[in-house]
Amino acid sequence: MRFRDALARPGLQAIAEFKRRSPSAGELRPTGDPGETAAGYEAAGAAAMSILVDELFAGTLDDLRAARAAATLPLLGKGFFTTEAQLDDLKDAGADAALLILRDLDDRAAARLLEHAGRIGLDTLVEAHDLPELERALRLRAPVVGLNARDLSTFRIDRATQLQLVARARRGDGDVHLHHPPLIVAESGITSTAQGAAAELAGADAILVGSALMRAPDPAAQLREILRRPLIKVCGLTREEDVAVAAEAGADMAGFILAQETPRRAPAVLPVPETMLSVAVHVGEVTDDRADLVQLYAREDGHRARDGVLLRENEPVARVLDRPWQQEDPEHLERAGAADGRVMLAGGLSAENVAAAIEAVHPWAVDASSSLESEPGIKDHEKVRRYVEAARC
Repeated sequence: MRFRDALARPGLQAIAEFKRRSPSAGELRPTGDPGETAAGYEAAGAAAMSILVDELFAGTLDDLRAARAAATLPLLGKGFFTTEAQLDDLKDAGADAALLILRDLDDRAAARLLEHAGRIGLDTLVEAHDLPELERALRLRAPVVGLNARDLSTFRIDRATQLQLVARARRGDGDVHLHHPPLIVAESGITSTAQGAAAELAGADAILVGSALMRAPDPAAQLREILRRPLIKVCGLTREEDVAVAAEAGADMAGFILAQETPRRAPAVLPVPETMLSVAVHVGEVTDDRADLVQLYAREDGHRARDGVLLRENEPVARVLDRPWQQEDPEHLERAGAADGRVMLAGGLSAENVAAAIEAVHPWAVDASSSLESEPGIKDHEKVRRYVEAARC
């Protein structure tokens, strides 16, 4: 399968990286085996693998050859490439794609290398770090555009700006009209399931994960964790100590109900760790959008509607499908399983039934609130832990 085709498959895809060291992190995996790592990544569900072949990262073309001998997934050669001969060497070593960094290439050089790569059957990942570089990539009609959260001059990570660029590239707004929108890859700074999901919801087709995998005792297991679905949401949080327990248990999203009519109303959107996304839950209208996401329900006959929508910057990104309150609905799981797009499954989920619900529906996320309480608005910490553990199994 070609590199671009692998990234174009449904759902969030991952490019898993191998590097022995980096200028920003120092030594990472100096004795790492690229072949063994490639086989592990392939088994863990990576769409592609990136391999640093530059001496600055203690890499060589032999690392690429070793990975090619051990796995069949597409391989991205990464380095600071400026000549056609370097692309030829990558192709000969078994690469399926090459990284082109716009910071190091003017438009004429980038266009020349893109043309040569196409001629020899090598896909490309054209990397941008800011809006001017993104617009250059779009004008160059790059088929795959990487948006790097790391400033290569300072090594500082700015994920907020990266997500803004991902969303802008997906919308295609600005000065460039997109007849053939590129695939979008969010690069760097992704260490958790929630951070990968944030890139996905902003519009990324894939994420590139490097240092987080190289630091992990088992890189393939860490990749599985970052790609894990469904995401797990604990809702109805009103206290910081309950947020902390949900995070410690491994929940990916923290929900704060801001509707007036509920005893689970939170005082505000409380702080969450970087491993979680905050979700503000509203009924009727949005009164506070200072969360990562908004979960919005219509108001019907003075009450919250049954189903809702998950919003990112006012754009729908998932459907929330809920069972009716205080009654059984034997068709709930069947209805949810037949729904198109991302589905957050809610309504009466607990440690006792969430695994069966996941098996029946395969949702993008699951959401529980009242079943995890000792009293309205107060979480039972043991129930939270058991629910998260059951949802992760």
